[in-house]
Amino acid sequence: MLASVLSATLHGIDGRVIRVEVDVAPGLPGFSIVGLADASLQEARERVRGAIRNSGLVFPPRRITVNLAPADLRKTGASLDAAIAVGILLGSEQARANGAWALIGELSLGGELRRVPGILSMVLALARRGVARVVVPAESAAEAGLVDRIEIHPAADLAGALGAIRSGRAARPRVNPARVDLVGPSAGSSSREGPTSAAGPLVDAPDLEEVRGQAVARRALEIALAGGHALLLVGPPGSGKTLLARTIPGLLPPLDPADALTTTAIRSAAGEGPILELDTRRPFRAPHHTISYAGMVGGGPVLAPGEVTRAHQGVLFLDELPEFGRDVLEALRQPIEEGRVAIVRVGRSLILPARFQLIAAMNPCPCGGALGIEAACRCRTGVPERYAGRVSGPLRDRIDLWVEMPRVPPGSLVGETTGEASAPVALRIAALRQFQMERRGSLNGGLSGSRLRLACQLGARERSRVVNLAEGLDLSARGVERLLRAARTIADLDAAERVGLAHLDEAGRFRALGVRSPLQIAV
Repeated sequence: MLASVLSATLHGIDGRVIRVEVDVAPGLPGFSIVGLADASLQEARERVRGAIRNSGLVFPPRRITVNLAPADLRKTGASLDAAIAVGILLGSEQARANGAWALIGELSLGGELRRVPGILSMVLALARRGVARVVVPAESAAEAGLVDRIEIHPAADLAGALGAIRSGRAARPRVNPARVDLVGPSAGSSSREGPTSAAGPLVDAPDLEEVRGQAVARRALEIALAGGHALLLVGPPGSGKTLLARTIPGLLPPLDPADALTTTAIRSAAGEGPILELDTRRPFRAPHHTISYAGMVGGGPVLAPGEVTRAHQGVLFLDELPEFGRDVLEALRQPIEEGRVAIVRVGRSLILPARFQLIAAMNPCPCGGALGIEAACRCRTGVPERYAGRVSGPLRDRIDLWVEMPRVPPGSLVGETTGEASAPVALRIAALRQFQMERRGSLNGGLSGSRLRLACQLGARERSRVVNLAEGLDLSARGVERLLRAARTIADLDAAERVGLAHLDEAGRFRALGVRSPLQIAV
C-alpha cells in the first residue's frame, strides 16, 4: 500500500517542504530510501526500524521503498525520521490518519521524538504551503508555536505522534515496559541542547561608564552604532578596546518583529537553542581568530550558516583583526558591501543574508607598544609593517571609522567614573536610527549615490572641503562615499539638517588612520 506524508528539511536557513512517499509492497524484505538523501537520512532506516519495534509496533517484513520528493533537491539531516516511520505504519495499515498532516522530528531507537535544527524555518515553509497541522517534538513546541496560521501538535515519541494523527490532538507518551534506561535524560545530548544565544553571553553587557578615559573612542562608537558604520579600534593591550566593544549589546535598540523572526530562524537553523520565544535582541557575534573560512562565511557538508549570517542585523566583532586568516578577512568584503553572502559548492548553491555591522580591534604591532607614550615598540625591524599589512587595502577601504586608543593613565583607572552611562547613549542611538529609517528608509551606513548626496545637501564650501580631504587623505571613490556617510551621521547627532564643514572635518579625522601606509600605522 502507498502512503504519503508531508515533512520538511533545511536548506541553509530556509525550510523546504518534502513529500515522503512510502510504498509497502509484497516481496523479499528490504528497506530503501531514494531521492538524493544524504548519509544521515540513509541511516534513518536503522533509526526508524528500531523506533517502530521499541514503540510496541510491528515493522512490516515487506519490501519498503521511501521516495523523498522532489527528487532533484538534496535532503540533509534527520528531520524526516518521523514522517518516514508514520508513512510505513500507514502503508502497512497499522494506523489510519484523521485528515492531512505533516511531521517533523528525529527518532531515537527507543521511539522518542527529538528536536532538530531549523524547526522554525521548516514550520514556516509548511505554513506557506498551506499545511494546517504539524506534529513536532515536544521540546520544540514553543519554537514551532512562533508561526501563525498552522496548528502545532507536540509529541514526545512516535506513539504520541500516532495518537495525534489518529485523533487530531497530541497523545500522552507511551512507556514501553520492556525498555531499560540506565542513563539520565541529558546523556548523549549534543552541544546544541545548551542555552546559547546569538546575541552574546547570557550575562548583562558591561556599562559604558566602566570604560575609563577614551573619549574619542566612545564618540566613534556612538557614531558607528547610530549610523551603522564599520569601526576599527587600534590600541595597545589593556587600553579598553575589547571592553568598549562588549558594551555594544547594551547600546543597540531591539529588533522589529520581522527582523526578529529572521534572526530567530537563523539561530534555529544554526542549532542554537532551545528557542522559547522570539528573540528581539540584536546578535553580537565575537568569533575567535582561529575560525576557518567555512566557519566565517558558511558552508560545510550541509551548507550551514556562518558567523556573518549569524550576525545578521547585529554586530560582528573581530578582536585581534590581523590574527585572522587572510582568506577569512577577504571573504568579508562581499557581505560588507552587499549584505549577503553567496556559497557555491559542487552541485549546490546558496545565498544567505549577512547584513551585519563590523566592529574590529587590533594592536598597532605584535608587542602592542607602537602607539604607547612611555613604552616603545620592541618588535624587530619590519615586523610592525607586516603585522599591520595583514589588513588589506580593499578591506581598509570598507571601514568607515578608524580610531586610536592610547594607554589609559593609572590615575584614570582608580579615580571616579566620569563617562556617560549606556542608558542615555542607547536612547540617542535608538532615536537616531529611527529618524534615519523614517527619512530615507535606511541607516546612513547603507546610503550611496544620489540618495547619499541628497541626504548630505552639500553647499559649495562643503564640496570644496570634501575634495581637499579626498586629495589629502588619498581617498578612493569608495572612501569618499564612506566619508560622507560618517559626516551625515555626525550631523544627525548635532541635529543639523545639512552636513557642515565641522562634520566633514571630524569624519576626515576618523578616516585618516585608515588610509596611511602600514608603516605609518605601526609607528
